Amino acid sequence: MPFPASLRLSPLHIALLCTFAAPAMAVQVTDNLDLGGAVRVRWDYDPDRDIQKLNFDTAFLSAKYNSDTWIGAAKYRYYGRAYPYQYTDKVGDVQFAETAWIGYKFNPDQQVQVGLNQVPFGLQPYFGSTFFETLGNVIGVEDLSEVGTKYIQQIGDWNIQTGYYLRPAWQGKGTSNGATYSSVVSEADSYVTDGSNNQERHAVALRVAKALDLGPWKSEIGLSGLTSSLQNQDTDDNGRRNAAAVHYMGKNGPWGVQLQAARQEMSPRNPGTDELVTFGGYDGTYNVASRGNLYVADLSYDVTGKYLFDQVSGVKVYANYSAFDKSESGFKTSERMIVGSSFSVSKLWVATEWLFGKNDPYIGGSSYTQSLGAGGSDQWENQVYMNVGYYF
Repeated sequence: MPFPASLRLSPLHIALLCTFAAPAMAVQVTDNLDLGGAVRVRWDYDPDRDIQKLNFDTAFLSAKYNSDTWIGAAKYRYYGRAYPYQYTDKVGDVQFAETAWIGYKFNPDQQVQVGLNQVPFGLQPYFGSTFFETLGNVIGVEDLSEVGTKYIQQIGDWNIQTGYYLRPAWQGKGTSNGATYSSVVSEADSYVTDGSNNQERHAVALRVAKALDLGPWKSEIGLSGLTSSLQNQDTDDNGRRNAAAVHYMGKNGPWGVQLQAARQEMSPRNPGTDELVTFGGYDGTYNVASRGNLYVADLSYDVTGKYLFDQVSGVKVYANYSAFDKSESGFKTSERMIVGSSFSVSKLWVATEWLFGKNDPYIGGSSYTQSLGAGGSDQWENQVYMNVGYYF
C-alpha cells in the first residue's frame, strides 16, 4: 500500500526499520527478517460531548529480526490531522518510536536486549485484554518502554527479567513536551496547572514470575519492582520513583483471568507541590498523583470457530477494571472500566470497546491535566471506541 507524502520516511527511519522488528502479519524478506506495518482508523462516539467521528487513527511501520543468536525489533508510529489530532495539518505532525532494540541470544532460554525496549514490570505485555489499555498505562507503569539494557532468562518454570534504563524514550515530533509512545515523566506544558519539570534517569527494574498449575488453571504468579531517579530541572535536586507489583495470570480453556496490585511512590523535589509529577505521552502532558495504589482485574473469553463464511475469527470478549487510589487526602480516585471484544475480519483486525471512566483524563471529557492528580469531574463518564486496522 503506497503511503501519502506526509508519511514518507527519512533515511534514518528506513535504516532503523530494516535493522529491527514487525507485527504478526508481516512480509518475510529473508529467513531472518520480516517487515510489516498497519494503517488503522478509529470511530469515537460520545453523545454527551456531541462527538461522532470516523477518522484515520495511525500508521506504523515495523520490523523483526530473529536468528539463532541475533534478534531485534522496531516500530515507528505516525499520527496527525484527524481527531484527536485535528489541530495538526497533516499525518506525521505527531510521530514517535514505540520500540527500537537489538539483542543477542546466548541460548534459547537466555538473551539480552539493548535500546528502546519494554521495561519488565507487572503483567506482560499489557495489564489485560483491552486495546485502550488500563490506567496503569497513563500513570507510567503499563506498556512502558525506556532506553537501556534488559536481561531475560528462563530457568525451568521461572522467568527472570531485569533491566537498567539510562533514560525514557527519545522525544519524537509533536506540539507538546509529551511526544512519546509510553507515558513517561516529562516537562509540563504551559497549560498544565501545578506542572513540574522532572527527568527520569537510571531506572532499575526486576520482574520474577513462576508458571504453575492451580487445578485446571494454567497460571503465572509474579513480583516486580522499579526504582529510578527524578532529576528536577528547576531545583537541581534529585528525588526518587519507586514502584512494586504482584500479579496473577491464569488460563482455563477459553477463560482467562488477570489480576494485579501495584504501589507507586514518587518523591520529587519540585519548587512547588511535591504531591504531583507531570507525565506525558501521545502529544500531551498531565499531572499524576505522587503516591497511590493501582488495582487491575481482567476477565476474558475466547470464542472458537469461524463465522460469516469463515471471514470472522479469533473472537475474544472481555471486561477490564482498573483503579488508581491516591494517597493524598482530598485527591479523588481515578477509575476505568472497559467492556469490549476483538476479532479478525479477513485481513482486518477490529476492537470495539465501551469505555467508562471516573476522573479519567481520556474518557468522557473529565479534566485531561488534573484527573490523575487531584481529580476531574468526579462522575462516571462513558463513550464508545472502535479501532479497525489493516495489517501488512
